Amino acid sequence: MERGKNKDSQHEKIDVLELFITLFKKAWIIAISTVLAGLIVGGYAFFFVPPKYQASAMLYVNNNSVSVAGTSFDLSDLNAAKSLVSTYSVILHSRNVLDDVIEESGVDYSYNELNSMITAAPVDSTEIFRVVVTSTNPDEAELIANSICSILPKKISSIVESSSVRIVDFAVRPESKSSPNITMYALVGMIVGFVISCVVIVILKLFDNSINGEDYLINNYKYPVLGVIPDFDDNHQKNKYYSYSKERGDYGDA
Repeated sequence: MERGKNKDSQHEKIDVLELFITLFKKAWIIAISTVLAGLIVGGYAFFFVPPKYQASAMLYVNNNSVSVAGTSFDLSDLNAAKSLVSTYSVILHSRNVLDDVIEESGVDYSYNELNSMITAAPVDSTEIFRVVVTSTNPDEAELIANSICSILPKKISSIVESSSVRIVDFAVRPESKSSPNITMYALVGMIVGFVISCVVIVILKLFDNSINGEDYLINNYKYPVLGVIPDFDDNHQKNKYYSYSKERGDYGDA
């Protein structure tokens, strides 16, 4: 019983080298699949993914306890100004501010839609923070960003005492799109096409029970190969292999 089990497990061995050889022989299929997948995904991004543009404005967080015209600065007050950047970002995303931005800019967005289009972050851990607006329309992105510059300083001065925000740079119309990155889409498509084609080839190889030569019979079934019968009807076809089966008592197509 144990012998039969070992024999079956021997038949089920996966020859890794043979799999690599199979992949090498099918390299042309893998190459075509990789390039084709890259073209499809890249083409999809180019034709169907709407381009987006980003307009940004920079604002300076000023704490009134710091004398800008003075000759010395209190480090604790500067750190307080930096920490206010996070507070101002929260105020920027509040409904109170964004509703006024919608009214001033005249854009047709809800609060949630506009909120998802705006990001704010400090610039290199300084007390300057950048507001970035992303839109499918470059003019609209510029308009919204500059509307924020107009409204946000007033809102902050009315909410946070002893602090103010000054405009460093107004937004300008973006000339180039920020997304989608066609090259990145195509690269991801090529990777996916490469992996899928390799997996499909390996699976087909593992489930392939056809006889591919004398070595297959000898290594897997231990049957002696008595002869190779060529197909005289079609010289372009591969030779057919036959083996003798004790169970059947005759020669059959292997």
